[in-house]
Amino acid sequence: MAGEFVIARVFDAPRDLLWRCFTEVERMKQWWGPKGFTVIAATMDLRVGGTYHYGMKAPDGAVMWGKFLFREIVPGERLVFVNHFSDETGGVTRHPMAPTWPLKLLSTFSFANAPGGKTQFTVRWQTLDATPEEQATFDSDQSRVSMTNGWTGTMDQLDAYLAKAKQGA
Repeated sequence: MAGEFVIARVFDAPRDLLWRCFTEVERMKQWWGPKGFTVIAATMDLRVGGTYHYGMKAPDGAVMWGKFLFREIVPGERLVFVNHFSDETGGVTRHPMAPTWPLKLLSTFSFANAPGGKTQFTVRWQTLDATPEEQATFDSDQSRVSMTNGWTGTMDQLDAYLAKAKQGA
């Protein structure tokens, strides 16, 4: 559907553990970002009006920064926030590789019980205050493929982290 990007996955982990993976900065440092990316810096103030600010290093060595501004927090169920690319100090910046990418996205992360003690995690992305050009970029087939690939890689990294966490590593 144009205007919104949605992707979901069922994780073999209880909802409370999956929630902690998104709300505890030390856990997020272990898995956040597309496949091959590593978190190099992260701070989190988990409250409405608080932020998650992070830096990631790409496989080619490029560094990118991002920031969440939390709007709604329903423990164990939902995180709603504005997210954007940023600089090292948290200022809003353009996507480093896509100059017409929307400056800000409204993100909703939902967590729901699934059969067998598993958890369904759903991401919903919408543009926020986008220009027509930014909306067209977000809605393009190329962007949809890129978002799907990025989120699939991110969720693969989370799966690998959860497998280690469940073993007590």
